[in-house]
Amino acid sequence: MTQPNKRLLMLEAMIAKGSDDPFVYYARALELRGAGELDQALQALAEVRTRFANYVPSYLAAGQLAIELGQTEPAREWLTRGLEVARAQGDEHARSELQEALDTLG
Repeated sequence: MTQPNKRLLMLEAMIAKGSDDPFVYYARALELRGAGELDQALQALAEVRTRFANYVPSYLAAGQLAIELGQTEPAREWLTRGLEVARAQGDEHARSELQEALDTLG
């Protein structure tokens, strides 16, 4: 990352101050992805999963990112686990999106 953007710096500062909001961690991963830091973004999504295992949006984002990186099996794992979490939460919209992404893997 050549020049950190202001949103990324703000999110990292919030995390450093001890934020316990899963969206802050998720948004940081999306900012990294937008900055082209794909491997770092996937690592940041893994941190979301570790800290906030029930935060459904992170599974779809990580699965899509793994697909983009050509990591088929990790993508399948992310999406499959996300399906389980979405089902457990009764989140039909997320379940549908996760299933659609999983179906693209064949």
